[in-house]
Amino acid sequence: MGFIDDAKDAAETAGRKIKEGFEDTVDRVSDKIDEAKADAAVKKAEAERDSVHKRNEIKEEIRGDH
Repeated sequence: MGFIDDAKDAAETAGRKIKEGFEDTVDRVSDKIDEAKADAAVKKAEAERDSVHKRNEIKEEIRGDH
């Protein structure tokens, strides 16, 4: 029975390592998705800021505020 017990332990260890590896991969992918979402939010905010600045410049020109 020693051989069967050793094989069983090895299989359990391999299964645990595979599960941990999968969980690590899921965490990494999730982190990359979060980074991409944050980058997109920053780009959107910057574009909105630039749009507001440009709109205000145009309004100043129309009013003759220069």
